Amino acid sequence: MLPGFLTRAVELLLGKEGRSLHLKAAGGATAVLGVVMLLGSWAVVVAEHGARGANLTTYPKALWWSIETATTVGYGDFYPVTLWGRVVGSVVMVVGITTYGLVTAALATWFVGREQRRRHHLAHGAEELGEEAVRALHERFDRLERMVAGKGEDPGRR
Repeated sequence: MLPGFLTRAVELLLGKEGRSLHLKAAGGATAVLGVVMLLGSWAVVVAEHGARGANLTTYPKALWWSIETATTVGYGDFYPVTLWGRVVGSVVMVVGITTYGLVTAALATWFVGREQRRRHHLAHGAEELGEEAVRALHERFDRLERMVAGKGEDPGRR
């Protein structure tokens, strides 16, 4: 059940042709973070097994610890006491910080791109409106010139 779910989640995050690079990077980093948290939880339990003063003795505790560590919350309720446990913690921290940085950058890029598209659309609309106004003015001036020249009103405009 879980591997199928993970496969679908990774496909959802990384899939879709034409998706922008920053979204693919954020999706990939999120998938990597999930794997690092799951494997890091297991690795810290193994590293801390039998150590004096260890409080990361079960997988659920270690999973909670990896979430705290990846998000840099670090309540202090659980922490590794062995060298290898701290190495695992360092990896989880670095991957967590990197992932949240990428996701934040992807969101910022998306918002900026959306605003740029909106402004471009508005500018294009204003340009079309300006061209239409210039055409209408040219038509009026042409009619006025014909009237002044004595040719009378435009036959198509009665």
